[in-house]
Amino acid sequence: MNALELKLPPLGLALLLAVAMWFVALQLPSLAIAVPWHHLLATTIVCVGVIFLMAGGYAFHKAKTTVNPTKPTATSSIVTSGVYRRSRNPMYVGALLALAGWAVFLSNALPFFFLPAFVMYMNRFQISPEERVLSAKFGAEYETYKRAVRRWL
Repeated sequence: MNALELKLPPLGLALLLAVAMWFVALQLPSLAIAVPWHHLLATTIVCVGVIFLMAGGYAFHKAKTTVNPTKPTATSSIVTSGVYRRSRNPMYVGALLALAGWAVFLSNALPFFFLPAFVMYMNRFQISPEERVLSAKFGAEYETYKRAVRRWL
């Protein structure tokens, strides 16, 4: 297991990236872009992200399983209902949408480059290790779920 795997909580990473996005936007105002209605658009995207986050958390709470992303071994069941019928990682989708909304709000080209960085980091250091643990713990049931539902959307 790599030293970075399952170490940085996804919401902590999202917050860290949000601060970095703000910082680079401030440092390079020459890369500002005109985004019509950027306040409304940003708010809408962030709200959709928050809905994904809350729906994912609610489904975990309802299933009485852990929401702690750094401890996948504590998972007591595979959640396949609600928003988990469309995405295996709706809370991560929600965080990505919140970051996308923040990038729109900042109206600068550079913050948008942080979005694929978030996805790449999450795929490598969070989701892949989680999937290894869940496959080992739940076997064929989890493998069937993986084949039926996409990782992101």
